[in-house]
Amino acid sequence: MPESVYPAATRELADKRRALAPETEKAFQALTRQVFADGALPSKIKQLIAVAVAHVTECPYCIRGHTKTALRQGATEQEIMEAVWVAVEMRAGGAHAHTAVSLAAMDEVEGSQPS
Repeated sequence: MPESVYPAATRELADKRRALAPETEKAFQALTRQVFADGALPSKIKQLIAVAVAHVTECPYCIRGHTKTALRQGATEQEIMEAVWVAVEMRAGGAHAHTAVSLAAMDEVEGSQPS
């Protein structure tokens, strides 16, 4: 990620994170392995969900990592792009749904007039 506010994900940073909280890091890795294991949903589908969620949460590390893992799990580029479009729709849908908050606030302000 050149010219980014996000530092490159390096082995050194991972080692430092692990050294500063080894038990928490170990628990997090165990959770990750369990969550992405085949279950009612196959791992590939879980990775496609993760790609979509990563786009909504805007985590560049997650986007990169889960995209690569989804490909390794057998996802196609088209499946990944469809998952991303689902995320785009949901993000836009969230913004659309939250207009209710603005509309209610407009009603609460005395003297607000429709333009």
